[in-house]
Amino acid sequence: MSTYSIKDLEQLSGIKAHTLRIWEQRYSLLSPKRTDTNIRYYDDEDLKLILNVALLNDNGIKISKIASMSSEEMREQVVKMTEKSLTHDDQIHALTICMIEMDEERFDKVLSTNILKIGFEQTMMNIIYPFMSKIGVLWQTGAINPAQEHFISNLVRQKLIVAIDGQMYRGGGKKFLLYLPAGELHEISLLFAAFLIKAKGHRVIYLGQNTPNDDLLEVYKLHKPEYLMTIITTSPGPEEVQNYINSLSRRFNNSQIIVSGYQIVGQDLEFPSNVKAMHYIRQIKDYLEEISPVLQEK
Repeated sequence: MSTYSIKDLEQLSGIKAHTLRIWEQRYSLLSPKRTDTNIRYYDDEDLKLILNVALLNDNGIKISKIASMSSEEMREQVVKMTEKSLTHDDQIHALTICMIEMDEERFDKVLSTNILKIGFEQTMMNIIYPFMSKIGVLWQTGAINPAQEHFISNLVRQKLIVAIDGQMYRGGGKKFLLYLPAGELHEISLLFAAFLIKAKGHRVIYLGQNTPNDDLLEVYKLHKPEYLMTIITTSPGPEEVQNYINSLSRRFNNSQIIVSGYQIVGQDLEFPSNVKAMHYIRQIKDYLEEISPVLQEK
């Protein structure tokens, strides 16, 4: 079971901590626990409750009425609303509840419904990425346990692989070599980049997680790609990442190198002329628009 501070609840629900405290006092909505040192904390049940409350309240139901509902009544109302709602925030709330409950069937249904309504790319851009950004902050601080993070990542990864497999390469375009450095396992953004690149009609050579340097060099020599792309989330670490970027620039000086990820975004780094930093996924999409378009159909 995970534990959360009131700031964690604010981060995930969008409800200000001050408001949560008022609801706690006025309606007894939450029942915080206390550590041995008298520090207040909340558990998974509290988080699920406040996410349901937030969704219902955002959809016009008064807090006094919500407070009178049983947990089961709340859940039924939330399921009905998320199935009908088109708002991104409601869908993100629904996915967060699925994560806490580790409800694979419900998670898959929410994703599949959104893909049918707005398409795969828009679902990733407007729902999955904001959702994963929210939980990523809490995972980094230890508020969300690794099992929950793995559960979500693997389900999203499965959807991405199916979507990529559904794309046909018709020849032509530029050649992109995508990989993660040795020790790096966070693959979601790289997979989505592969999807976006293939959607533009370019060729993707995908090496994936934890690619040894020697293997990368061998594949590079064989395919001679115009573009090399990697995403650095945890490895190499902050003390090594500048040297790593400089090394990439020297070893693959005939290619444009695209780098992104937690160790890149917002860091005080210098980028050689053949290295371009991408600070968010939409920037990668915009960059692909600048590359000569490829005709998808004759």
